[in-house]
Amino acid sequence: MENLIMFCGAVSLLLLSPGPNMAFVLAHSSAFGRSAGIAAAFGIGMADIILTLLTVSGLTALVAAWPAAMHAIRYAGALYLLYMAWKALHVSETAHGAAGEPGHLAIFCRAVVNNLLNPKALLFFLVFIPQFVDPEQGSAASQLLLLGLLLTAISTIFHAGLAFAGGVFRFGRQRYVLAAVLAFLAIRLLISR
Repeated sequence: MENLIMFCGAVSLLLLSPGPNMAFVLAHSSAFGRSAGIAAAFGIGMADIILTLLTVSGLTALVAAWPAAMHAIRYAGALYLLYMAWKALHVSETAHGAAGEPGHLAIFCRAVVNNLLNPKALLFFLVFIPQFVDPEQGSAASQLLLLGLLLTAISTIFHAGLAFAGGVFRFGRQRYVLAAVLAFLAIRLLISR
């Protein structure tokens, strides 16, 4: 029980530090409203579940051990973010707002893909979660699964809260802010090691 409390505290502190998921949710909620930010939050949660399952199966360790795969993921993630920035700039506008705003399912899928194409997310699941596995408490795989699902729940609640906050700050021409945030995240991903 003490291990779970420490894990929840560590996850909460890590979520408070600004990062790409925080920027992604805030940018989408300020550009398209709270419900869009919540869709992004649930997309991040789905990616966390997928990363948890990949970690439990050992696939994250295989991918992380192959530098070419990590580079490919990083470049694919940066290209995807740049593509989304380009799409944000090319949304046609009407007098009532953006006619080509993405639907909630599209934002959910964007969040999933964005998170899965972030090699740091993969490494986070590979390095952070196993620190809290206690060999005396039974199967490592079941503990990894429990910790990953707990992280997903905390992360989704946190990001949904951010979506509500970001939805308050809606203003005209949000698509430019969204495009700038996405381009910044792409550049950050390209220059990070």
